[in-house]
Amino acid sequence: MSLPQLTLSLQFSQLSDPAPHRAALPRHKVARWLRHALDANGEFTVRIVDAEEGQALNRDYRQKDYATNVLTFDYAQEPVVMADLVLCAPVVAREAAEQGKTLQQHYAHLLVHGALHAQGWDHETSEADAEDMEAREIEILAALGLPNPY
Repeated sequence: MSLPQLTLSLQFSQLSDPAPHRAALPRHKVARWLRHALDANGEFTVRIVDAEEGQALNRDYRQKDYATNVLTFDYAQEPVVMADLVLCAPVVAREAAEQGKTLQQHYAHLLVHGALHAQGWDHETSEADAEDMEAREIEILAALGLPNPY
C-alpha cells in the first residue's frame, strides 16, 4: 500500500518544559501517523502550544474559553488536504496521565483524530458519526501498532 505524500511543518511554541513533548514527537513519527490517517496527499502544520495560546485559539475560533487537546483548522480537502493541527501540550500531558497512556501514544491518537477532522470526519454531528470516527481511529492506530485509545 502506497501512503499519501505529506508536507509537514512541526512547530513548538514557548513551552515551560518542552523536552518531553519534543521527545514524544519526533518528526518522522509525526509524519508516519499523519500519512496513515490521510486518504489523499496532505500539507500540514502541527503546532505544539502552551495553555495560554491553546485557550486563546479555542476561545477565538470556537467560542469555548478553555484550552483543549487538539484544534483542527482545515483549509482544503481536495486535491490536497491542507490543515493546521494545534495541540496543547499541558492538556495532552494531563490527559495522557489520567488515561494511563504514554505521552507519545496520546499525541499519535490526537494527530490521527485531527487529520480525520481535516478530511471531513466529525464526531459531534451524531452518535453514529462519532462511532464511525472512533472505529476509523482505532483501525489506523492498530495499523501503526498502537493500542485502542478508547
